Amino acid sequence: MTGDGGPRRPPAGGAGTIRVLIADDQMMVREGFSVLLNAMPDIEVVGEAVNGREAVRRVRELAPDVVLMDIRMPELNGIEATREIVAAGGVSKVLVLTTFDLDEYVYQALRAGASGFLLKDASARQLADGVRVVASGEALLAPSVTRRLITEFSKLSQTARPTAQTYGELTDRETEVLVLIAQGLSNAEIAERLVVAESTIKTHVSRILVKLGLRDRTQAAVFAYEARLVTPG
Repeated sequence: MTGDGGPRRPPAGGAGTIRVLIADDQMMVREGFSVLLNAMPDIEVVGEAVNGREAVRRVRELAPDVVLMDIRMPELNGIEATREIVAAGGVSKVLVLTTFDLDEYVYQALRAGASGFLLKDASARQLADGVRVVASGEALLAPSVTRRLITEFSKLSQTARPTAQTYGELTDRETEVLVLIAQGLSNAEIAERLVVAESTIKTHVSRILVKLGLRDRTQAAVFAYEARLVTPG
């Protein structure tokens, strides 16, 4: 297992190594994920945390590319830790870990700014792929599970639902792209669907986030469901 010390690796992207922090109060989970991820040539576990408070502190110290965040931890739970990490405005993306694929806390974590979620029983390949997806700036959202999550637990939101006025500044094409994001499509898949260049989709996504005041495409997907632009299929 890679220790917390040592030289700083380059950030994710290009030939750089994806730097990961694992936050979970169960030692066996932390060690198991560390072994699996450190076996990957492009991923390095640079630190661990046993609770949410320590996770926030370690993110400040290490600036990892991805944080694997357990939701239910002592002192500070994963939702609040995610909220603090996102609010700090750093580079770290949060990938929440859950035992169940329909968990009210997962929805709250997504609203807090997590970039996706992963089941704890995921295979080594799914775990590594999930880390890579989130590090690249994409959302890790299984469309069927995400639809059920948002539909079931959107009533837990304490904020008002977005209205037509809220997203009225979006162009027709931007609204179309937003709907496809919510359906779980990647930029490449959206570009293929709309028969345009992937770079064009990236521009649309950037403009959508700016206009709606959102941090990433995960929050854009949540927004689309809450605004009823997308309904469960």
